[in-house]
Amino acid sequence: SRDEGLISNQFRTYSQGGVHAKPFARMINSLFMINDNGEIFMEKHWKSVVSRSVCDYFFQAQTKAASSADVPPIISTPHYYLISIYRNEMSFVAVLQNETPPLFVIEFLHRVMDIFTEYFSECTEQRIKDNFVIVYELLEEVVDNGFPLATESNVLKELIRPPSIVQSVVTQFTGESHISSTLPTGQLSNIPWRRAGVKYTSNEIFLDMIEEVDAIIDKSGTTIVAEIQGRIEANSKLSGMPDLSLSFVNARLLDDVSFHPCVRFKRWESERVLSFIPPDGPFKLLSYQVGSQSAVCLPVYVTPQFSFTEGSGKMSVRLGPKQTMGKIVEDVFMTIPMPKCVSNVNLTSTYGSVNYNPVNRTVSWKIGRLQNQRFTSISGSISLVAGEVPEGNPTIMVDFKIPQLAASGLKVNRLEIYGERYRPFKGIKYITKAGKFQVRS
Repeated sequence: SRDEGLISNQFRTYSQGGVHAKPFARMINSLFMINDNGEIFMEKHWKSVVSRSVCDYFFQAQTKAASSADVPPIISTPHYYLISIYRNEMSFVAVLQNETPPLFVIEFLHRVMDIFTEYFSECTEQRIKDNFVIVYELLEEVVDNGFPLATESNVLKELIRPPSIVQSVVTQFTGESHISSTLPTGQLSNIPWRRAGVKYTSNEIFLDMIEEVDAIIDKSGTTIVAEIQGRIEANSKLSGMPDLSLSFVNARLLDDVSFHPCVRFKRWESERVLSFIPPDGPFKLLSYQVGSQSAVCLPVYVTPQFSFTEGSGKMSVRLGPKQTMGKIVEDVFMTIPMPKCVSNVNLTSTYGSVNYNPVNRTVSWKIGRLQNQRFTSISGSISLVAGEVPEGNPTIMVDFKIPQLAASGLKVNRLEIYGERYRPFKGIKYITKAGKFQVRS
C-alpha cells in the first residue's frame, strides 16, 4: 500500500545504519520467534522482560486463522500490541507497550529476517538455533533500547563477523567474540551504509528486477484482481565512492515505491531518476507495485471444470501460456486443495506428473517447462464420502517463473556512474514469478 511505502521511507530517515532519532514514545519491548508448532524457540528483550504468556493472544488468533500466514498482523491486548510477520514457516512477533505505526514495525521485522538471510544464507528455525550467539549479538546491535539503530548488513558485517567454519573453531577453543573491537567506518560518515576504502580488481554491478504476479481469476477466466509486486535487488562490487544514476524507459508505471536509504528521494520526485551511492555488496534498491493504475497482463491462463454428484465427481484443468512475449514459462507447478469429503482422486496428465496426497487431500501437478503455443491438461474422476457433496469447488494455486521477462513492461534505460574513472561491467536480469496466483473453479 501507499502507507507501506511512506513508512519505509520514514524508516529510512530514522535508521540509516548509524544515527537515529526517536520519533515515538516507545518502540519494541520484546521479540518472540515462533515456529509452526507453536513453540517459542527464541526470544529477545530490550526493555523489561515481557512474560511469554503475552503470546497466548497470538496463539488464539492462530487457531482461528485458516493458516499461520493468515494470522492478523496486528493484535491488541489489554497491556500490549502484538505485531507479527510470517516467513519461512516462522512467525516473528514484536511486543510493544505504546502505539506505534504498525507498518514501521513490520518493515523492521522484515529487515531483521533479511539480515539473518545474508548472515546464514537462509533464515530458518534450524539456522537461527545453530547460530544463536550471533543472532543475539545482531539483535543487540540492530536495536538500541527498543529503537532501530543499525539495519544495514554492510555495517553489521564490519561489527559482527559472519559465521564460518574457521571462526567457529577459533571461538570454540579461544572463546573469542564475533564482535569487532573497532567501530565500523560507515558509522562515522554521512554515508553509513557504505564502508570506506572499498577496492576491487574487477568492478561490476548487477541488477535483478524481480516481479511477482498476484491474481484472482474466476472460473470463466475473468480477472477479478491483478497486481504486480516488484523489486530491484542489486549487487555492487565497485571500488571507491561511486555515484550512480539509474533511469527507466517507463517510470510512470511505478506506484507505491519504497527505496533503500541510499536513494536521493528529491531527485526521484522531480526527475523520476534513481540517484544513489550504493552499499557494498547485495542490497534491495527499491520495491514497487503495478496494477492500481495500469492493466496487468497475465502470462498464463487456467481453465478448470468440476462437477459433483452424490458419491463421485469429475474434474479437468487446462493450463497454457498467454502473454509471455515469446519467453518460455518454467517451473510450473499447480496445487489443488480438495474438499474434506473427497476420499480419493484418480487423475491423468498430458504432460508432467500428477499426485494426490490423501493425508492433506491435495492434488499436486508438476509441469516444469511450458512450451510456447501449447497447452497441457489433467483430467480424471473424484471419489467422495458416501452421502456427501462438496459445498463448493476448490481454489487452484499456480506457481511459475519466466526468465528475462518483466510482466509490468518496466525496463532499465541507462545506468551511469560518476565520481570514479573506471568503467564497470553492468548486468541486468529480469524475472517474473507467480505470487498469490489463484483460480476459482
